[in-house]
Amino acid sequence: MQFKINILFLKGGSFNLFLIMAAEKDLLVFVVEDNRIFNRVVSEHIKKEGYTNIQSVFSGEECMEQIKKGTIPDIVIQDYNLDGMNGIDVLKLVKKQSPETEFIFLTSSENMDVAVNTIKFGAYDYIVKDQMALEKLSYKLKGILRIRGLKKRNKQIQILKVAFLVFVVVVVLFAFFLYFVVGAFQ
Repeated sequence: MQFKINILFLKGGSFNLFLIMAAEKDLLVFVVEDNRIFNRVVSEHIKKEGYTNIQSVFSGEECMEQIKKGTIPDIVIQDYNLDGMNGIDVLKLVKKQSPETEFIFLTSSENMDVAVNTIKFGAYDYIVKDQMALEKLSYKLKGILRIRGLKKRNKQIQILKVAFLVFVVVVVLFAFFLYFVVGAFQ
């Protein structure tokens, strides 16, 4: 499947990004929420969105335990007000070990200072729990996938640029070889 995506990238277009987004819905997503009912609601919602690798975690400490065991999430959807560690503490610790992990805070706290601090410490976004929260979450997850797809595409383009440069250097060296070495024997 990856080979097909690479070929499609060379053709260009938004269909490529759709394929990357579909392929990346198997990313590991932690739902860190101490309210077990809301944790399940969020987990079921993102399952309906097509995500297949979701792990429910009920505290910041449990989240950090999973990470210490080597289970590194690609995306963390978490509450700010957790029993024990707060959301920013979890964010800081996870980002130290895995800077690529994206965080979306989904919380009832409407405190602007908290929202600003979560973004300042590296969260992708901050969503206040309301009647539109799950729809906003879906939109933000699509944004994360879009950015990841663009980063992957950019990396592929950089590799192609380097490969092309190496090819040009080899052709030039071969041309010099033919001109000076082979030409000297004629």
